[in-house]
Amino acid sequence: MDNEFGKHYLVEFINCNAEKLKYVKDVKKVFISAAKKSNATILKYYFNQFKPTGVSGIMLIAESHFSIHTWPDHDYAAFDMFSCGHIESDIAISILRTGFEAEKAEVKIISRGRLLK
Repeated sequence: MDNEFGKHYLVEFINCNAEKLKYVKDVKKVFISAAKKSNATILKYYFNQFKPTGVSGIMLIAESHFSIHTWPDHDYAAFDMFSCGHIESDIAISILRTGFEAEKAEVKIISRGRLLK
């Protein structure tokens, strides 16, 4: 990250197990595990339960943020991670993919705040 503020990861989890995406208790468990095991420093988090199912969650970390949005009726989850520190992003993505039983994870990485010399 020499000439940038950080990296922004946009991840789409496709063909997930819908049961894993429905409720805060299940999504929160996987989400917190992904943050801890990727060496993120958790500051605060909040999750919202949609009716009848679906979850949105945001986590403030010392290195920036994680967010998650689930659509169980489409077997889909969207994960966002911005890091200006040394988070092991591959570990976070792998834990989420396994936890949601996603067949596929599409990852886009954006360099943020390119610094001009």
